[in-house]
Amino acid sequence: MKCFDILAQGFRQEGVGTCFALLGDANMHFATRLAEGGCRMIYVRHEHCAVAAAMAYARKSGETGVATVTCGPGLTQLMTALPAAVRAGIPMVILAGEPPLKSGWYNQAIDQAPFVTATGAAYHSLHWPARMPIAIRDAFAQATREQRPVVLGIPFDLQERDWEGAVDLPPPSATLVPETGPVPPNPDDLARIAGVVGAARRVVVMAGMGAVAAGAGPACRALAQACDGLLATTLPARGLFHDDPFSIGIAGGFSSGVSRDCFGEADLVIGVGTSLASHNADAGRLWPNAKVLQIDLDPISVSQGRVAAQMHLRADARLGVEALTAAIPVRPAEWRSDALAERIKTTPADSAEFEIEPGLHDPRAVVQALNAAIPQGWQLVNSSGHCSYFFAQMPGRPYEEFLTIREFGAIGNGISFAMGVAAARPDVPTVMFDGDGSLLMHVQELETIVRHKLNILIVVLNDGAYGSEIHKLRAEGISDEGAVFGRTDLAAIARGFGAGGKTLTDLSALPDMVADFAKDGGAAVWDVPISDQVISPVVRRSHWSGKAH
Repeated sequence: MKCFDILAQGFRQEGVGTCFALLGDANMHFATRLAEGGCRMIYVRHEHCAVAAAMAYARKSGETGVATVTCGPGLTQLMTALPAAVRAGIPMVILAGEPPLKSGWYNQAIDQAPFVTATGAAYHSLHWPARMPIAIRDAFAQATREQRPVVLGIPFDLQERDWEGAVDLPPPSATLVPETGPVPPNPDDLARIAGVVGAARRVVVMAGMGAVAAGAGPACRALAQACDGLLATTLPARGLFHDDPFSIGIAGGFSSGVSRDCFGEADLVIGVGTSLASHNADAGRLWPNAKVLQIDLDPISVSQGRVAAQMHLRADARLGVEALTAAIPVRPAEWRSDALAERIKTTPADSAEFEIEPGLHDPRAVVQALNAAIPQGWQLVNSSGHCSYFFAQMPGRPYEEFLTIREFGAIGNGISFAMGVAAARPDVPTVMFDGDGSLLMHVQELETIVRHKLNILIVVLNDGAYGSEIHKLRAEGISDEGAVFGRTDLAAIARGFGAGGKTLTDLSALPDMVADFAKDGGAAVWDVPISDQVISPVVRRSHWSGKAH
């Protein structure tokens, strides 16, 4: 028995059922033993994609994400995925090889720890074989407790040594999790805050991922109704109130026109289980007349360089909201009118007019047609970049069926996220929305999708460019040549990988195309040529404000 056998057994002891991997000298024995032990392995084509897929798998499954890469260049490829996972608060354990200790020189050797810790993830070098099983257990415990990635670096010559002594695996980390219940608010704090909420006239209850984790959705609905308030969510929690007539949707840069109007009227925003990030408040511009009350177990005043909240109620999201609702008098409905509900329901997220060239589509019309054609219950994945604003505006899609991870603002992650979701939810199709520039960054993973028979449909808004960059350059009167590449035939590329590939020329064909995919499944790319003249409200506000376009 080798040390890599014990490493694999340690991961299996933690209940790891799925691992995303790219093999190299420093992890291939471990990964092989992990697979032989019954773990499902998704073998990707790029190390970044292993970790990015594990992120989405963790978010969708509720488990700790697991990936493995080799040493040196295998690990340095993770420098975009790791900070994204850290900022999204996603627990992961990544086994990375390290160079052999016995070698005086090794061409892939690099000091790996500073790279990892610079991203905000934890790094532990395991150089004492007898302690490796406990170190694995502790890594899973740390990832769960701190909600961030933990990377284990293990020299591959140590992995290949004979195991000495008995196999004595510690109990899994789940047995060490403290048994703690949700924390109610302090009565004095509650009485003080209840008075503030009772005096407010226009209240928006805004839920984040902490509210999702605490199951506080129904409590937030009840609070909003009691105080004649409206509902909203952060971008990662979008869809939590998808069926509520007084939900104004996403709070932040992706807010709709109606949402921005309502936030402009608010005098109190109650942030429930949210870190109150800068984008969430559109850097403070979204609610210029409102104070912010934060309900959270770890309340803060300053977030990302700005004062984010003036009042705080420290409590579990659900218990805090329930207690606050019970402490305030029920207010008659005034803001929550039938007219406002109708306006929320019928007003487009963005009604700006653009001239669309013949043969091309308005991305907003594409999203509307997709939302009408894709069945409820399918898993939807939004990527990043300019096109992600349009796809975020899909009403009627609950949080449980729509994944958004974009805290690091990096494009190129969509296809990896789709693989993670499809691995976690193989029972239904996964539909990934992306832009051409983002998809082409890791288009090689189409081969992974086909090889592993993942059920994924990729819909690409193809403007032949990096969308955000061309609109910003044009707004500044600078040549956009460096961000324009032409419309790559993505459908043909997909067919080259063995997937289905179609170019969408007529939106009326979408229902039949969706029905065919529902029947046949598999892997497919739909290339949708869109106009590069349509500018998202996010970019219009930041770069085109006061300018003609």
